[in-house]
Amino acid sequence: MQRDKFRSAVMLCAAAALAAAAVPTSASAKSPSHTRAVVVDCFSNAQVRPGEFLIACGDGNNRLIALHWSTWGRTSAVGHGLDAVNDCQPYCAAGTFHSYPVTVTLDRPESWQRHPEVQRFNRLQLVYTGAKPAQTQQVVTYKLWD
Repeated sequence: MQRDKFRSAVMLCAAAALAAAAVPTSASAKSPSHTRAVVVDCFSNAQVRPGEFLIACGDGNNRLIALHWSTWGRTSAVGHGLDAVNDCQPYCAAGTFHSYPVTVTLDRPESWQRHPEVQRFNRLQLVYTGAKPAQTQQVVTYKLWD
């Protein structure tokens, strides 16, 4: 009797796994929304309204934190947060992160190469609303990766 219950449980798990694998990616719960564009992070994950976003993928010395989005649509997204920047003094591993308030705009959506049916934002623009890092313009624009 116990063996039959175990066999039934294994069969149910296998059937559930097969059913989940058969669902098309576009219909899965993790699929990005088709009514809004996404922003793609350093690890090729599609995100909508992220609370954090890494700008410096190579060394991690620049990231957006405490993000709050006022709008997020098909053509643009606007939010506010902090740009956390490492001063790399005396060198980056021993540097200190400083945070600067910014307005963040994502725009210029285009088809994402990895998932052509998904629109991803291609440009990120920061506007420093107070203090800014030394040697940095008041408005900084980044082309986002694919």
